Amino acid sequence: MKVFTRLEEAASFSKPRAVAVGNFDGVHLGHRKILQCLVRQARRRGLSSLLLTFSPHPEKILGKGRMLMLQTLAQRLQEVKKSGVKAVLVMPFGRRFSTLPPHPFLDRVLVKVLKARTVLVGENFHFGRNRAGSVTTLKEYSLKTKAFDVCIIPPVEKAGGPVSSSRIRGLLREGRVELAGALLGRPYEIAGAIVRGRSVGRRLGFPTANLRPQNEILPSGIFISLAGIGRGWHPSLTYIGRRPTFGPGRLHVETYLLRFQGNLYGRKATVRLLRRLRPDRKFSSAAALTRQIGRDVRKAVSYFSHQSS
Repeated sequence: MKVFTRLEEAASFSKPRAVAVGNFDGVHLGHRKILQCLVRQARRRGLSSLLLTFSPHPEKILGKGRMLMLQTLAQRLQEVKKSGVKAVLVMPFGRRFSTLPPHPFLDRVLVKVLKARTVLVGENFHFGRNRAGSVTTLKEYSLKTKAFDVCIIPPVEKAGGPVSSSRIRGLLREGRVELAGALLGRPYEIAGAIVRGRSVGRRLGFPTANLRPQNEILPSGIFISLAGIGRGWHPSLTYIGRRPTFGPGRLHVETYLLRFQGNLYGRKATVRLLRRLRPDRKFSSAAALTRQIGRDVRKAVSYFSHQSS
């Protein structure tokens, strides 16, 4: 899969394209449906498939509050690659680009540069200055110019509602990682490098790998997890919190690997959160915390033994 980071790079290819447009934050089940339709349309019509997405997310530039991303850009691209899409244009989004009206965006970007012959978007797609463009704008432009066909993809419904990035963010804030994973179509993942910590876990009898996370959303609590290191996935127990038993501090992401020996410092890891066991809380003493961690570990061991049976 080719990845372009400038519009000029994408313009160098002459073959007409099927183009999906959107933020694709998290690449959840709804996004995957759009990508599947994109690949099918491209194959059926003999076009090259391309996803046009943006970085940073437009809400980070235009929104009043800080919008947290479900995935890093690298994670997003990894998921898109699995769909079979041939190319991605990660369009830099800034104040200047945000002032581009809807029709110049269609004329200059989609038609002239990207050579779009089919455009695929979700039902709630908006674009252009002040979000003035919509699926109606796309359809009217298509009818008038005949430049491209428009394919509007309805949202995916799951667990009593539509799948959306905002819904998944809310679930993660509540620690409901199982349902969030169901809407994503995979467990929620946190990626980063393993760094040296204060060895608190080791002193308690449970040495942990301290992760310097790249992800922006870090649900608090104690989770049954899988730790991906190298090519292997290891059963683990992950803590995300501020260690309230030892006083207020910064947020920590620590993973205790149930069956692993070896030096992990400096290595990259990905942690998949499978189930939250309990919320984070302050204990009366280090000994009380140690006893609770022992109970958490036994629950994690039981969980994985049932998964393998």
